[in-house]
Amino acid sequence: MLKQTPLFNLHLELGAKMVPFAGYQMPVQYTQGIIHEHLHCRSHAGFFDISHMGQCLIQGDSAAGELEQLTPSDITGLKPGEQKYTVLTHSNGGIIDDIIVTRTTSGVMIIVNAACKDKDFEHLKSHLSGRCHFIELPDHSLFALQGPAAVIIMQKFSPQSADLSFMQSRETEINGIKCTISRSGYTGEDGFEISVANHYAEQLARLLLAEDEVEPIGLGARDTLRLEAGLCLYGHELMESITPIEAGLQWIFKKGHSRFPGAERILAQLQQGAERVRTGLLVDSKTPVREGSVVINNDDIAIGHVTSGSFSPSLGKPIAMALLDRNSAGLGNTLHAKVRDRQIAVTVCKLPFIPHRYYRLKKS
Repeated sequence: MLKQTPLFNLHLELGAKMVPFAGYQMPVQYTQGIIHEHLHCRSHAGFFDISHMGQCLIQGDSAAGELEQLTPSDITGLKPGEQKYTVLTHSNGGIIDDIIVTRTTSGVMIIVNAACKDKDFEHLKSHLSGRCHFIELPDHSLFALQGPAAVIIMQKFSPQSADLSFMQSRETEINGIKCTISRSGYTGEDGFEISVANHYAEQLARLLLAEDEVEPIGLGARDTLRLEAGLCLYGHELMESITPIEAGLQWIFKKGHSRFPGAERILAQLQQGAERVRTGLLVDSKTPVREGSVVINNDDIAIGHVTSGSFSPSLGKPIAMALLDRNSAGLGNTLHAKVRDRQIAVTVCKLPFIPHRYYRLKKS
């Protein structure tokens, strides 16, 4: 039985095409289609229902320290209201999930992927000591407001939140509705994520969607937006058979930290480099190369595979990310992706495809 988010009826009212996704009925697109939604988010503001994702709290004085032992990142160094993107690592060095951690006054709040929710929560509970209190938040919805107009809308509803820097969070109210707002998101645009009690979810969603600049965005455009931004997706660029180094996440590591699952393998790769690396690919064809397409070199030898591929509405041509043998992944290298019985030329390029537009306060 597929689950529904608290906005299910609102999605239908807005003309959404609903599809099964991670155990939920979710909107893949609305009436004007994926390309329109994508470009609207890049130029104005998009509203995303991401309530299918998991939210939890770990409370207690040792919460940050204990979570740090499950990730390669600096969690204890976060101040209340600061966020970090990181991964839960497997003992084999692979990635259990990518998560967003927010330091709170009483511990940490974590957002996990919908498809990984159950295994993540079990993993966390099984590794936390009795000094921590683990609380799931199934009674909370999660929205994202993304795009250049997002800050203008936030200034109207929560001026204090509009003053946040990228990866900062605060508890606040919008029209008397209590919520937690962070300046974050997964589109490459400036924007915000809003956690709110299910009881107020539809009321808050309607309030934001009533703004002229805001349109609802489905899963289709959500995927093309994050692909253009060169951001990893669990089950594609991230999984238990891919290490954080192979995924290109060297920047999440805490210097000197070696007490996390899979550290021996991961830190060896951090020092010496991994045999395979995540790269961008520009496609020299109108035909998109999709996930799973084998990538070959000029000697017709398989040197990797496409992890995500789609048409880029912003660039007007297909793009992809791939996991490739590092010796073949030099910038500007021409390779070929196998699509059915064809070989399509692709060029290794830098990520992201579209520059990030996150808002960071200038440090004085």
